[in-house]
Amino acid sequence: MPNVDSVKVAVRVRPFSQREKDAGSRCVISMDSNSTSIYDPRNPGHVKTFTFDLAYWSHSGFLKDENGMLISAGSNTYAGQREVFRDLGQGVLQSAWQGYNATLLAYGQTGSGKSYSMIGYGANRGLVPSVCEELCKAIQSQEKNKQYQITFSMLEIYNEQVIDLLSKTRKPGGLKIREDQQQGFYVDGLKLVPCDNYAQIERLMDQGNKMRTTATTTMNASSSRSHMVITIQFKQIFLDEAITKQSVINLVDLAGSERQKSSGSEKDRLKEGTRVNLSLTTLGNVISALAEVATGKKVLHIPYRDSVLTKLLQSALGGNSRTIMIAALSPADICYEETLSTLRYAERAKKIRNKAVVNAGPTEKLIRELKAENNKLLSRMAGLGSARRSISDEAPELRLLAESEGRTRSAQMTWEARLEEARQEWEQQYSVMTQERWMMETFPYLLNINEDPQLSWVLKHFIQDGTCDVGQSTSNAIILRGLGILDKHATFTNADGKVTIAPQDKCKVVVNGVTITAETELQHSDRVILGSNSAYLYVGPPAQRTEEDLSRYDYDFFQSELAAAEGFSVDKLGTVGSGQDRADPSVLAVFHDYIKLMPLVEEANQMSQELGKDLKFELKVKNLALSDSRGHDLQKEITVKVTHETTQQVWVWSKAKFINRKFIMEELYQRFLEGEDPAVNQDSDPFWDPVEAVHVGSAHVWLQALAYRMRLEERAELLNSEGLEEAVVLINLSSCSSDGRLFGEDEMVIDPLELLERRVDFQIHIAECLGVKWLRGAVGRGIQIGYRVYDLPRCLYTKPVWESANPKIEETVHFSALNASYDFLNYLQKNALIVDLWGLQEGCTEMDSSLDGLLLTAEGTVVVDNPKALTASNAGLFSKRNTTTGCSYGGA
Repeated sequence: MPNVDSVKVAVRVRPFSQREKDAGSRCVISMDSNSTSIYDPRNPGHVKTFTFDLAYWSHSGFLKDENGMLISAGSNTYAGQREVFRDLGQGVLQSAWQGYNATLLAYGQTGSGKSYSMIGYGANRGLVPSVCEELCKAIQSQEKNKQYQITFSMLEIYNEQVIDLLSKTRKPGGLKIREDQQQGFYVDGLKLVPCDNYAQIERLMDQGNKMRTTATTTMNASSSRSHMVITIQFKQIFLDEAITKQSVINLVDLAGSERQKSSGSEKDRLKEGTRVNLSLTTLGNVISALAEVATGKKVLHIPYRDSVLTKLLQSALGGNSRTIMIAALSPADICYEETLSTLRYAERAKKIRNKAVVNAGPTEKLIRELKAENNKLLSRMAGLGSARRSISDEAPELRLLAESEGRTRSAQMTWEARLEEARQEWEQQYSVMTQERWMMETFPYLLNINEDPQLSWVLKHFIQDGTCDVGQSTSNAIILRGLGILDKHATFTNADGKVTIAPQDKCKVVVNGVTITAETELQHSDRVILGSNSAYLYVGPPAQRTEEDLSRYDYDFFQSELAAAEGFSVDKLGTVGSGQDRADPSVLAVFHDYIKLMPLVEEANQMSQELGKDLKFELKVKNLALSDSRGHDLQKEITVKVTHETTQQVWVWSKAKFINRKFIMEELYQRFLEGEDPAVNQDSDPFWDPVEAVHVGSAHVWLQALAYRMRLEERAELLNSEGLEEAVVLINLSSCSSDGRLFGEDEMVIDPLELLERRVDFQIHIAECLGVKWLRGAVGRGIQIGYRVYDLPRCLYTKPVWESANPKIEETVHFSALNASYDFLNYLQKNALIVDLWGLQEGCTEMDSSLDGLLLTAEGTVVVDNPKALTASNAGLFSKRNTTTGCSYGGA
């Protein structure tokens, strides 16, 4: 009978990262027993609480022992690696010993601690190595009448391709997923390595990590966007009882579950064009569907077949497996949205119900049948012997018995042969490892640094005496494959105890955050970046090495150093206000976004160059105060400015759009690297977009004068997202009568409340725009100016003006508040009119400069402060639909 149980879900919150500490981040997570609460940093009273099977507090309350292990500092709240293994790892092992399939999934955003829980770091070993070691320890004390078999495989899923991390060769397009009636979905051609001790498994994991690190560099793929699956096939053969239990243990480190902010997820025509996130998206759909099934809802289709990952995990989710999910949480306030999304995901997963059964394998069934056949033949032989038949008469039975015993031995001997083959491979690898250790003690070398801490310090490139060329060419002493690395990229010279690096012509080399163009001497622990983003820590000759902890030089350190060299910092973005020493969470989030996107932008620029797209990508920080009528200046967001370097056409992409396009660029670039034609039709090209109007700058024109029936003549600076002047707009605000007569000084009011529930009319006149830099940037450009008053349903735009450095506009619009409300008068006193300068480009769609869709009075003036109860019919109003406008173009 199947054992029906729910997916076991645990959550774990990590400590602050160094960057979060430096930025003064605050923890938004709290835990009480199995309950986990998260509060909104913008609204601390808004708290959401979730309940799971287990909740691990690993954020604080720990210290490092003499072995480097993180242990409790005395409180009972801290959960270290040992506690996590005790609860989750032992559960996996118990299921395996009982003959059940077992699956352990790690889910969470990039940097949330998934890989730390699964793999660990240094002395703090994670679930995967601990499960493997404990399993091997147990089988070492095996009884004579039992046989144990362990096979190990390690694969990566990226962009819907399956990569065998234990194979020396990579198959173009990846391995194929097949389906078998008995075993379900499996990876055809995946290398399965037999093991009989943990040391062998440990070496296989190191080998897989090296392959994974090399693949991420060669394919220009971030490991955070790939899924890693370690599978252990464990068989227990009870020789006396002719019973075999077998278990498949899947240990899965899922790709980072990045959640894009809704403010940046505007519709992209290529939104569904990438396969990079398909597996994670499909996994979410499968979990949601299974959660609905568990609650009794009728679900017609569960989309297992929609992605590679969900095919391989079909038994783990709703099938024949005991499954555990550990959801990794980021504690920082800047990760609130992503962490909340992870908690909701985990809450759905805990509803899934699996039906696990004890497994018996077909190979052991064959052995049992062969043994049964042997017994029958032996019985027949015994009967023949008692009848005193001759040897010749017994020959057929003897032959059958010999064949049967041979087949039995063959089925059992296959395992020994495979194990011996694996041992020979390990001996070869051991000699390579011994050679590497000697070279580390002899020569300086480059140590790779990866976004994924598990893949840092995996590759070592030794700089031997004399000159040493580095680049893509196979003739180089150091062969590096990576985006932006040329055939002969740079030359290292190791002489007289000094090491220098000299970049080749036009090859990018960065040392300690600064691009170098001439031969430069390296010092121990210098940071070196080759090409777009191939990062290495330089480990000097043994005589120069110190006791310094090199682990501080992680991927974040490299990127922060680059940002600092560019003059970008949290202080530059701004803080909460005077007297406060901590940046606002939104400012910190922007800083983190900037650091995260820097290498992606660098890579996009390199791909554009190699593919001949002629586009330049630049990170920009958009100050949302420019679109805030009250002038609040804290909110900011990252955008990417895209410029065609030949035509000078410009686009501005949100963070979400850029990341989506970057995924598709990688797919296109990978086809280019594999020798395929990278040409695609325009509609499918991630580098192409229709020409569009671009927001150039904004100005605040305060409306307070209108609350007192005064006239305002303003010369307002139109500032871009970086706070630099793009142009100056001449704009007049004038109170007037219903027929357009401007009020004089004697018609001013002392108190705006005198206008309460009276008709208030005013005109906005835009005269001209001076010194427009946008128009000087390229030919075929124009401008329009837009603004929006109070409760109008849309913005109003001036008519387009093309190719004039100081364009005359001279447009006036008359507005009427028929029964001025308190809120409207308060708006006039405390708010500004946001005036936006839009840049037009040849071929783009112009903004609608008509008054279509707006409510107008009988005099043709635009109605504002329109109460919901007031309709056009009972107020003598009509909606403007392609009739004459209420604007008086050509004068005030």
